[in-house]
Amino acid sequence: MDELRSVSICVGIDVSKDRLDVHLRPSDEAFSVARDGKGLETLVERLRALDVALIALEATGGFETTVAAALAGAGLPLAVVNPRQIRDFARALGKLAKTDAIDAKVIAIFAEKISPQARPIASLQAQRLGELVARRRQIVEMIGMEQNRRKRAGEKRLAIIACLRQLLTILNAIVRDATPWAVQSA
Repeated sequence: MDELRSVSICVGIDVSKDRLDVHLRPSDEAFSVARDGKGLETLVERLRALDVALIALEATGGFETTVAAALAGAGLPLAVVNPRQIRDFARALGKLAKTDAIDAKVIAIFAEKISPQARPIASLQAQRLGELVARRRQIVEMIGMEQNRRKRAGEKRLAIIACLRQLLTILNAIVRDATPWAVQSA
């Protein structure tokens, strides 16, 4: 009986403010998850279960930072790519329509055909980055809980929310500065 060969998978992720559109090549499976702590956990678990050769996503002005940190912190092979390269590649493929699902597919095909270099993170650095991302997720959840409670407690809750938001801003800057990969340019 012939054994089935495992196929390495290339993943394209289109990052938007609230959602991640994900496309897998060569199977052409597509799905989306929320761009929040729970969505990132789901994405990492799902991708860890696969034979992922490369995950590519565009540098999108900051929205990609937390996503990239979570993926790299989980030890997954990641390339953060210059959006101009993706646009030029899509144009070369004749893909002029622009939706998040189409963008994710184009990014996956780009990863499959062009094979941009993954930027690994050293294990100690990856662990620290993972801890920062987890803490950031906790702060975001705490802000949500405090916003729900503020209806009952008034101004005291507003002060707590302001402090948590300030902490979130600081954590975002630390995570952004801790990312060792640079946007690849052509």
